Amino acid sequence: MDITGDITGEARGRRVLVVAAVASFMTALDTLAVATALTSIQRDLGARPDQLEWTVNTFNLVMAVLLLPAAALGDRFGRRRIYAAGLALFTASSAVCAMAPDAGVLILGRAGQGAGAAFVIALGLALVGTVFPPERRGTAIGLLEAGAGVAILVGPVLGGVVTQLVGWEAIFWLNVPIGLVLLPLVLVAVPESTGRATPIDVVGLVLVAGAVLAAMWGLSNGNLAGWTSPGLTGALVGAGALVIAFLAWERRAAHPLLPPHLLRNRGFVTGIAAVAALFVQVFGGLFFFGQLFQVGLGFDPLHAGLALVPWTAMMIVIGPVGGRLADRVGPRLPILGGLTLTVVGMVWIALVTGVGTTYAELVVPLVVISIGGSLAMAPASTAVIGSVAPHEVGIASGVTSMVRELAGTLGLAVMVAAFTGAGGGYGSAAQFVAGFGPAAWTSVALIGAATLAATFLPRRTVERQLVHLER
Repeated sequence: MDITGDITGEARGRRVLVVAAVASFMTALDTLAVATALTSIQRDLGARPDQLEWTVNTFNLVMAVLLLPAAALGDRFGRRRIYAAGLALFTASSAVCAMAPDAGVLILGRAGQGAGAAFVIALGLALVGTVFPPERRGTAIGLLEAGAGVAILVGPVLGGVVTQLVGWEAIFWLNVPIGLVLLPLVLVAVPESTGRATPIDVVGLVLVAGAVLAAMWGLSNGNLAGWTSPGLTGALVGAGALVIAFLAWERRAAHPLLPPHLLRNRGFVTGIAAVAALFVQVFGGLFFFGQLFQVGLGFDPLHAGLALVPWTAMMIVIGPVGGRLADRVGPRLPILGGLTLTVVGMVWIALVTGVGTTYAELVVPLVVISIGGSLAMAPASTAVIGSVAPHEVGIASGVTSMVRELAGTLGLAVMVAAFTGAGGGYGSAAQFVAGFGPAAWTSVALIGAATLAATFLPRRTVERQLVHLER
């Protein structure tokens, strides 16, 4: 039954919102809680740095690739049905992660979690939108997004508490009872809805996924196999060839994943560059900061989670400020200011981090990084949306969601390559710090390049689109 546009009552709307918000919180929390458990996972499973990287990146890569297909499948076969399937997959995969006997099984479970999360994230917004009238829809969506926002704040702390008191496996076990409660609630309390069945650019998705996987494999194994080895050279060359093939295919695809004319849109390209830089910082911070506090400074998981609060809390406090500033003066100024602060904070941390560094020396630059990233996050998305025609907003939004995950994933792969290439490891604080510095400077280079690109963001195009949206 199609209920698009049908208001099912205030009580039903609240039930749908609560279910979707809890599911959103659960999927976001898992990614962030793992950040403070990586050191314990490495110790218990004997995971190498590249395997720890895949533990994080597999989730994000799979989710990024499946976000657009998830929305299309929900429109075609029923959003509630596909949402429930994604929730069930996430729950089952969480159990696989909790019981993983080695890093390989854990990575496989994380891939399943990423697939399930893609369906939950992509369809949760649509499910909430169908049960609230237009005048209340914005408030409802804001409450839905708050689930992920709260996860940002409490995730690292909860991960530290659970890891220290019970074990890292409990982070994944927590999802199982939540998922088992949510699944029947979805089937009972959430009405079914469908949308226009839009074709999926399957070829484009396969080419993008292949290019990213080849690049990640090459970057992850360069220090192990040798950067001039035939296998690694073939992987990196293959990644480049797949990117070229993707761009060529998009020129002739009937329903392209990335319409070619958007690549000639200066506002779109520079806005996407800003989004990519911000998620390089987020993914890199989630991976390295928690480990720095534990391996480099000797914190236990609980205190490492608490130490991350200044970094995560600013995302909630400053994020709305960036959005309001973009509404008043346009997105260009907060993007440039935010990215500049992020670069300054990363340079600061790269300079002060060494054997014997104290947390007091790191907390201020952590806050600077978080203020900068939070200030630029909403304006960067606004810049992308504001650079396209109204009928292309959906495509631009989908591409932005995919790019931020892929950019963070590949950026982290480059940072881990710098870490291991400099001799970074987990044997001692000195060994970890030896690799952390080059990884931090790599992050500075990547974010700095995007900051330079953001200086070309046009004012006029964005301002005209913002005026159109306000009307």
